[in-house]
Amino acid sequence: MEASKPDTTSRILDVSERLFVEHGFEGTSLRMITQQAEVNLAAVNYHFGSKDALFEAVFIRRLAPLVSACLAELDLVEAEEVLPIEGLVMSFIRPCLTLSKDPARGGAMFVRLLSRTLVENHRVLRETVSQQYSVFVQRYTVAMQRALPNLSAEELAWRMHFSFSVMFNAFAGNDVLKIFTRSQIVTARDPDMIVKHLVPYVVSALVAPAQE
Repeated sequence: MEASKPDTTSRILDVSERLFVEHGFEGTSLRMITQQAEVNLAAVNYHFGSKDALFEAVFIRRLAPLVSACLAELDLVEAEEVLPIEGLVMSFIRPCLTLSKDPARGGAMFVRLLSRTLVENHRVLRETVSQQYSVFVQRYTVAMQRALPNLSAEELAWRMHFSFSVMFNAFAGNDVLKIFTRSQIVTARDPDMIVKHLVPYVVSALVAPAQE
């Protein structure tokens, strides 16, 4: 039996997600989306209203489950008497890694879109991301404060800023390694290799002695 074709809304979202990753928000036109989703402009307007709203819908349908998965992982780590820094880092990275390997939930394509959008602080999603991530940021800040009591609030804020920036950039799919090496063995597109080298780097930065 032939698999059923995705409904119009899902088809528009799936095609839009891929095009936004490939071309960015500004480089993706509604015409490109309608052609590849095999729908007319009226269908996009009916289901989403505008390109901005469509971009937000693409993002939110994946973001909410990812945030929930991270917080569920964080719950398990926080249950430990002494919070392990690596455990805190992995409570964020593990769901990202799982998502990157699940095409049904967007896979590596959405992880790249998520990372690029957050790094760029996109105008369309600035307020939406802030609302979605408020609990996420609060929970991780409290956990980090508990795990790193020797750091001042200001120092911890800077370290979290840099650490999450590094993690988002690492998953953004921009293979900057090509600038430094032409080796085919080393690639920044392999999620497992990213995690292998990323975790000890971030952990060491978080636990470094406090500045005088």
